[in-house]
Amino acid sequence: MNTRTGLSAIGLLLIGIIVGALIFSQLHESTQPVAYSAPEAAPNDAGSGDGESHPADRPLNTLRDLNRAFVEIAKKVNPTVVTVFTEKVYKVRGFGGPFFSNPFEDFFREFFGQPYPRRRQPEEREFRQQGLGSGVIVSQDGYILTNNHVVAGADTIYVRLMDERTLSAKVIGTDPKTDIALLKVEADNLPAIKLGDSDKLEVGEWVLAIGSPMSPNLAHSVTAGIVSAKGRSNVGLADYEDFIQTDAAINPGNSGGALINLDGELVGINTAIATRSGGFQGIGFAVPVNMAKFVMESLIKHGKVIRGWLGVYIQDITPQIAKAMDLPSTEGVLVAQVQEDSPADKAGLKEGDVLIELNGKRIKNSSQLRNDVAATPPGTEVELKILRDGREKTVEVKLGTLEPERLSPELESEVEDLLGFSVAPFTEERAERYQLPRDLKGVVIINVNPKSNAYRAGLREGDLITDLNRKKVNDMATFRELISDLKKGDTIFLRIVRKDRSFFVAYTL
Repeated sequence: MNTRTGLSAIGLLLIGIIVGALIFSQLHESTQPVAYSAPEAAPNDAGSGDGESHPADRPLNTLRDLNRAFVEIAKKVNPTVVTVFTEKVYKVRGFGGPFFSNPFEDFFREFFGQPYPRRRQPEEREFRQQGLGSGVIVSQDGYILTNNHVVAGADTIYVRLMDERTLSAKVIGTDPKTDIALLKVEADNLPAIKLGDSDKLEVGEWVLAIGSPMSPNLAHSVTAGIVSAKGRSNVGLADYEDFIQTDAAINPGNSGGALINLDGELVGINTAIATRSGGFQGIGFAVPVNMAKFVMESLIKHGKVIRGWLGVYIQDITPQIAKAMDLPSTEGVLVAQVQEDSPADKAGLKEGDVLIELNGKRIKNSSQLRNDVAATPPGTEVELKILRDGREKTVEVKLGTLEPERLSPELESEVEDLLGFSVAPFTEERAERYQLPRDLKGVVIINVNPKSNAYRAGLREGDLITDLNRKKVNDMATFRELISDLKKGDTIFLRIVRKDRSFFVAYTL
């Protein structure tokens, strides 16, 4: 038994030596921007007598070099990460409402023929909810990247720097579709992180995650891991998904923090975890820095995110579709519908076309194409390579501007101001986009004001409203009719379908 244990230990040591040697072979080049001096060998170090170290010492030195690299990177980057504090103020006036009856009401009405005598209405009370997240300083004059869900609906935002300074922050803009928000603090000469290139990131590459998990007392926690995967989509966290997956530990409070490479560059904004226990289970997601940079630059320049628009409804190619259409692989996307008078329509794209390249870049799936088109400025001429009837063809398309979906001009402001959200007809395309059952009826929420009671009650983009105040919502016409008599102060009761589950939401307008 002891012999077997000893052999196992030796085997593990040999594996560690081999892995360490492989790491070291790449380490020198990848850590060049982080300057540090390796300790010189002591005069009494064991050697061969000619000044060379003993072979058995080399793996240990390799691990020391890797350890030192992590230390120096953490020292360099940690000051650029901040803790984000948010506060939301809720105003509540007593309890009850149309769905919470008083048992004495029916008694008095039945036996005395009059309503139950009411007392004076309770005074309005305030409740304050604090939130915690992380952020990354990206410019010396105070721009900070974080997640939209960290600051959404917040009435007050503060950030705490590593030197313990606490600064008031304002929201420059948010983009729920990528879960990115841009903050600004009034300060100069702040430590700013260098932005990397997330497109060059490779699976298996070492990364560090820095943030404030769980508590402000754990601010500037550093964890290490590797890039587990790239291009993760259909995670259900945002509309535009191209997540970096990592096993570097990410926990609640880390959202908005930095994911960095061994060059000390920002490669992602830590966003969420996949878990069944509520804690970290080795699967974390980060928004690629290239996507975050695009959003940031658009928010600074335009005050909102301006995206390119092609004007097609697309779908991924399954093995069955590839076989039926005699396609060489499942790469590319299939055009299911071309929107009338869209850039794609004007360029001659047709239903059934297979899009295989955009500006020379292979199209792997619909998420990739959607992200690439959105990140291309409107007015840009792009080159699409397509397959039509088994033949390759090149088409030039001038991209348009992706406009926000609208309810209708006359109802847009009414719905936004009164309900806190906008809706649109429930179509096949929206059923596919939001992963909703196609056999239902209702209207789809396409935008939620993050400062509204609707958002606080839990409503989100992609929710399907099937019932409003216990009445069926069949289409836009019935929705218009049902909201026509609503006013501020009323309580609204909704039945919601989100993906494959349903639930109820009630809140005060």
